[in-house]
Order: sequence, then structure tokens, then C-alpha cells
Amino acid sequence: MSSASKLAHSAVAAILAVATAQHAAAAEDKSVEKCYGIAKAGQNDCGTARHSCAGKAARDNAPDEWKYVPKGTCEKLGGKTSSSGGADTGKAPKYQAY
Repeated sequence: MSSASKLAHSAVAAILAVATAQHAAAAEDKSVEKCYGIAKAGQNDCGTARHSCAGKAARDNAPDEWKYVPKGTCEKLGGKTSSSGGADTGKAPKYQAY
């Protein structure tokens, strides 16, 4: 493996480690909550029944996509604090993402 290849692999590993640490910290933070139905396309915080990664939302305000928001602000933003189908319920929503 060349030096450039090792450097690239190390950089990717570092980025993934930082992203994972930030997600874990937010999940344990009691001042935030998951808010479903407010994420814009490509700006969700985690996976659903349709995909496994953050940033993969296919459309705006999908009911199973969520973002972390400060506790108590979800309803003000027009979202819900529980999913209507998707990652937390084990069943996919009834709309076509594509």
C-alpha cells in the first residue's frame, strides 16, 4: 500500500470516527430530541427503514426522517417526536422515495 493510499485511508477513518462520536454524544444528550418530518432532503441525522446513513433523505419533510432539535421545539417546527413509520417502528412508510 502506498503512502498516499495510507494517508487517504487514515483521513477517511478519522472523519468517520468524529461523525460517530458526534452522533453518540447527541443521542445521550437529554437537552435534544428526535423530531420527525422536518428534515430537508439530504439533511437527516440518521438512517431509516429505507437507508442506513445520515444525509440520505430523498425528499423534504418525509415522515420517517428526523433531526435532533432542542427539547420542546419539535412541535413548534411542525414535526412530531414519534415516527409514523420507519426506523423506530420497523416498517417503511407508504410513499415512494424515488
